[in-house]
Amino acid sequence: MPVGGAEEKLPGAEILNCFVALSGGDSANVVVIPTASRLKSTGRRYRKLFRELGAGEVHVLPFETREDCTRQDWLEELERADGVFLTGGNQLRLSTTLGGTPVAAALRRLNEAGTTVAGTSAGAAFMSEHMIAFGEEGPSPRADMVTLAPGLGLLKKVILDQHFRQRDRLGRLLAALAYNPFGVGVGLDEDTAAVIDRDNLLTVVGSGAITIVDPADMSFSSMDSAKADAPVCLIGLKVHVLVAGATFNLFTRVAEPPTGL
Repeated sequence: MPVGGAEEKLPGAEILNCFVALSGGDSANVVVIPTASRLKSTGRRYRKLFRELGAGEVHVLPFETREDCTRQDWLEELERADGVFLTGGNQLRLSTTLGGTPVAAALRRLNEAGTTVAGTSAGAAFMSEHMIAFGEEGPSPRADMVTLAPGLGLLKKVILDQHFRQRDRLGRLLAALAYNPFGVGVGLDEDTAAVIDRDNLLTVVGSGAITIVDPADMSFSSMDSAKADAPVCLIGLKVHVLVAGATFNLFTRVAEPPTGL
């Protein structure tokens, strides 16, 4: 469940309520991982929020070092989770701290077994196999506009970007896809989430939109010949803009509007 950042807190909290419900509601054992944030208060703030939203138990596991990621007591707590929430901050803190550790392996194993894993902002970016580490803003793709790094790998054929409309990130998502159009680009507006089920069906939740960029039929890319900072020519991309209730099948690549529209 990647979230575009700046999700509404109390009152309302549609996205956070959805996460708690998917994790089991009042019987949910939720684990918060605030590694991406440098603020000591981040974990405590989300623990308070999830308790107020009715989660049964909420635990904070502040993995700050790679050594922390081998603590047996914290790993045992993580294994008991019904839902895991990765906070915002810096996605490179997540990849450099958790990458290649028992924590990352546990998150992949738990998610495969049915545990809900959500991440907001940096936590969302980290979920994909190929993670946008950083890049420049702007609507048009340019060579050298974006830097990719290995992510957690929960989503194998998806590249995620967050704060999408608010920070004008279409260009860097297009540039990331232009390197190798193997998957689907998903741009998440703030206060907007993608709930992705076992059947690879993405459903939009929240007040904003999700921009889907499907490069399956791309017939031309100039990325291989573009000079540094030059615009990149891309032909044949398909773009969908989805609002709450709309769906996109990541396997068949078919988009559907919300029921009733």
